[in-house]
Amino acid sequence: MKEKVRINNQIRARELRVIDEEKGNLGIMPFEDAFKLAKERGLDLIEISPEADPPIAKITDYGKFQYTAQKKESEARAKAHVTETKNVQVKIATGEHDLELKAKRISEWLKEGHRVKLDLYLAGRAKYLDPKFLEERLHRILVLVSEDYKIAEAPKRGPKGLSTVLERGKPKKEAKDEKSVNVAKETKA
Repeated sequence: MKEKVRINNQIRARELRVIDEEKGNLGIMPFEDAFKLAKERGLDLIEISPEADPPIAKITDYGKFQYTAQKKESEARAKAHVTETKNVQVKIATGEHDLELKAKRISEWLKEGHRVKLDLYLAGRAKYLDPKFLEERLHRILVLVSEDYKIAEAPKRGPKGLSTVLERGKPKKEAKDEKSVNVAKETKA
């Protein structure tokens, strides 16, 4: 919720630290003097920091103040990046070409910064297959993903099958390659 800004007679503090656009900090002064100064200039006295001790007030045009505040807020909203969790569903018998297309789409989403939930849909008797076999089927598509990723949530069983969540980051492929290199070095030694 947006907090209401107090202006002119709405300000409750007895003393204020007053600033203006021309001279900067005018110092601490009683509310009456600050309000009188603002009226003489044909401007408004706006409380910009009510929590400060003493509260800080600015002498400026209220319309201009509102305009700049709205502009800053809209710029902040434009810069904010919203991440979504995208969903991709594959089946046990999904063909290689379809897996490649889905892996390409996953890579694009990861590149954009989105999370991707990958579901291995299991229908009927497929729900009772060996868990290692099912993980291997899920791994088939993970190998095809070209963008660097990390597994945010390990594969887990759900009512409709097996699912995992991917995020952009260090690739799991490299980590497995490093393990295989280390195992190869150990066997040579």
